[in-house]
Amino acid sequence: MNFLGIEIKMLNKPVYDPGFIPMSLFNREFLKLATKPIAICVERNSGLRTVYNTHITGTNHMADRYYVERMVKYLLWARGGYKVIICGDEALASYIKEAYSPTGKYAFDNTTMARVYEQPFEVIGLPLSQTPKENEQSNPVGGKTDGCRIGFDAGGSDRKVSAVIDGEAVFSEEVVWHPKITPDPDYHFEGIVSAMKTAASKMPRVDSIGVSSAGIYINNRTMLASLFLKVSPEDFNAKVKDIYIRAAKEIGNAPLAVVNDGDVTALVGAMEFNDNNVLGIAMGTSEAGGYVDENCHIKGWLNELAFCPVDASPDAMRDEWSGDTGCGVKYFSQDGVIKLAKNAGISFDAAMSPGEKLKQVQDMMDMPKHKAMIQDIYRSVGCYLGHTLPYYWDLYGFKHVLLLGRVMSGEGGNIILDMAKKVIAQEYSEYKFNMHTPDEKARRVGQSVAAASL
Repeated sequence: MNFLGIEIKMLNKPVYDPGFIPMSLFNREFLKLATKPIAICVERNSGLRTVYNTHITGTNHMADRYYVERMVKYLLWARGGYKVIICGDEALASYIKEAYSPTGKYAFDNTTMARVYEQPFEVIGLPLSQTPKENEQSNPVGGKTDGCRIGFDAGGSDRKVSAVIDGEAVFSEEVVWHPKITPDPDYHFEGIVSAMKTAASKMPRVDSIGVSSAGIYINNRTMLASLFLKVSPEDFNAKVKDIYIRAAKEIGNAPLAVVNDGDVTALVGAMEFNDNNVLGIAMGTSEAGGYVDENCHIKGWLNELAFCPVDASPDAMRDEWSGDTGCGVKYFSQDGVIKLAKNAGISFDAAMSPGEKLKQVQDMMDMPKHKAMIQDIYRSVGCYLGHTLPYYWDLYGFKHVLLLGRVMSGEGGNIILDMAKKVIAQEYSEYKFNMHTPDEKARRVGQSVAAASL
């Protein structure tokens, strides 16, 4: 296929999404033609910054613009930042400044990053010779097992809590809830407190509380989270930003640590493999990403892979929250499975929640007349994954990938993993990393147990 003058060849296509154009393959073929050096810098809190050195063609301006605008998007959501610096091409910097303006095509990214970092968002251009120096940091996380600890995992379809005494889980439970479609923040608060009180009742005391939650958290405060998608801005500021801090006080004001659930997924992997350099991906209500580096530290990066572009197709599904197309949330979550199921001709009751729709697909795996179709749905997810992990590796350089979440449960998860391995072996054999899924219980409640060690 040809996209923006770049010829792309792929051996494996998703059965129920044949128009899929992997960003990994677009980037690979584009960079074969790119000889002009540029650098993209994204700066976040405390002067921390990531610098990505790359190239453009300097002649195929449409492809150059597309490549850079999507790479900026990828860097913003993987690393975070309120300032973008394009070094080495003034015209391209002007284009990115307009695209990421409050009225541009990436207005959502502009306003969201400004909200997260509580700083005005800006794009500037500099000569290549003035490229800023990279400035990263890392912080130790997890590994604390002494005492009586609560671990809470706030999923979009169910919430999970564990009571852990000296590193051993003495109690775990899952409770179905519907936070993404509920506008009343008191619903969320009461569910969180109820779970924590249940876990607390199983221990003689509570020494600490660890929370694994989808979204962006700074100093235990909620800056952005899909769990509260329907909550009004006024209620978000009044009742959601400090929701976990308030909940901890209900349990006796024990020490609290709130960490993005993707980072906790990576921590689960590091604990299970007794190794480091782990990318964690939780495929549930959304796509959560996290990374533990070679020192078993987290970097303070956003790792919000749900918003990172993975599909270059102009017809890719649109995310209703960001308004963008081709982003990970519609490929590596229950939304991705539901999308493929609809493409396969499966219908759902309009009153069903996304979690109920996913369960319908999972249940159909056991029906002989539907089994082959459901297997192809999961192979399609695996095809997405196989084409996307090399794209993630180019920014993270991980040694291990741990795959968790409700989408990875049961036979479907095994199909996804097998297909991803096949795609990588056939089309990306130069990439060397290990892919893992934990046992079934750890797939579902492992994050709450790991959260207790925060």
